[in-house]
Amino acid sequence: MTEAMRALAKGFGILYPFELLGSWTLRSLESVGSVLLMFAKFVAWSFVPPFRWGLLLKQMEFVGVKSTAVVVLTGAFTGMVLALQTDHGLRPVGAEAYIGIVVTLSMFRELGPVLTSLMVAARAGSSMAAELASMRVTEQIDALHALAVEPIKYLVVPRIWASIIMVPLLTGIADFFGILGGYVVSVHLLSVNPILFTRNAVRYSEIADLGNGLIKAAAFGLILSLVSCFTGFYAKGGAEGVGKATTTAVVASAMLIIVADYFLTAIMF
Repeated sequence: MTEAMRALAKGFGILYPFELLGSWTLRSLESVGSVLLMFAKFVAWSFVPPFRWGLLLKQMEFVGVKSTAVVVLTGAFTGMVLALQTDHGLRPVGAEAYIGIVVTLSMFRELGPVLTSLMVAARAGSSMAAELASMRVTEQIDALHALAVEPIKYLVVPRIWASIIMVPLLTGIADFFGILGGYVVSVHLLSVNPILFTRNAVRYSEIADLGNGLIKAAAFGLILSLVSCFTGFYAKGGAEGVGKATTTAVVASAMLIIVADYFLTAIMF
């Protein structure tokens, strides 16, 4: 294409959509590269002393203990709703005794890890992003550099490891209360035989179902904490940048969790 034709096309706005697509692609690739670079730094600094166990325990309390209530509520009502919906599908064919296995496998394999991770991303991930973004715009992270303290090791490493450790534990809690909620609804509201509910749940579920769900939860914990720390760590633009980083952290974490869930499910099951 000659310069005259290029100028004419640009004048009529023909190339504008391609410019937008190109700029979006470059920004996306840059973001992916930056996230992978932060992950590499996280892995490298995780094994370099000194190990700040106090910071790790503090983040474990924040991510895990303070998220327990919302996880219990989410898991219990998810199991209850799942029992109700499953009953509508199985009762017409006389298979309501199999509600237990549907609830158990659904919580172990999918709903437990996914919903728990989404709740943690909304509660703890948003806070991580907001806190780090505030430190960035107020130049506290630059002050750590001036004090010869590596910000990745001091701020990012404890948060990511706390999420990797605590999200599977929270998922186990959600699984328990989800199955308990499904049991209560099935037995006391839908008149399902409690022995059949329990027997089928135990008979057709395996330890591998629970284990794979916990592995997925650990992966989701890594994703939500890495994305949240990245968006907060590299925030800019003052108070507006803090709000934008928080919103981006929650939305991006939720989307990546859903996408990763598909690929992990395809590999594990």
